[in-house]
Amino acid sequence: MKGSTHLAIGVAIGAAAAAHYPFTLKHAALYIAVSALSALSPDLDGPSMLSSRIGQFSKWLREMLYWSGLLLIVILAWLYVAERFFVLEYSLAALSLFLLGLIIKDGLMRNILVSLIGCLLLYTGWSHSWMWLEGFGLFVAVAPWLKHRGMTHTIWALGLWTAIGSGLQHQLQLEGIMLVAALGYMSHLLADTLTPSGVKWLYPLFKKSFKLPLA
Repeated sequence: MKGSTHLAIGVAIGAAAAAHYPFTLKHAALYIAVSALSALSPDLDGPSMLSSRIGQFSKWLREMLYWSGLLLIVILAWLYVAERFFVLEYSLAALSLFLLGLIIKDGLMRNILVSLIGCLLLYTGWSHSWMWLEGFGLFVAVAPWLKHRGMTHTIWALGLWTAIGSGLQHQLQLEGIMLVAALGYMSHLLADTLTPSGVKWLYPLFKKSFKLPLA
């Protein structure tokens, strides 16, 4: 299922919640933001709409590593030939940058950047004793390294996400946030169940995909 479809479903859930509960613009924005994020988050285990900007940045960063390393190698080589100037640390740094640019794939760089964001969220949650943010940060940090449509597409992940939503609801003191988060996340799993690949709802206990290929 396309990311735009998941996003549209999430926004619709948030809009329905905004209409159901006492309406204010602030509350409506929170319902829609939480449901939209929840509907997209299962796909943090791979390239997705939610991480597309990070993916573009990671590609740029990889190119920068490659060309910066190459430029430094050229400069250091010229300094050695012209002035017999050689510093082992500089040479190793230049070579390391160049090799990283060659070796690291865009996907790996994207995963590292997403995980760094997750670690920052985790630290922020820990420093403020916000358990829901610690859980969210841990989810974001770990998800990129998981198999696509694996653990993030399970009933266990849905339970974790519901717990995160419960913590956020308690902090915001806004009724319905937990329900919106759970429905947004579940909508993603249900939508993917309608695709030919299906979803392994009970993975890793039961590795068979549940699917009803209508999309």
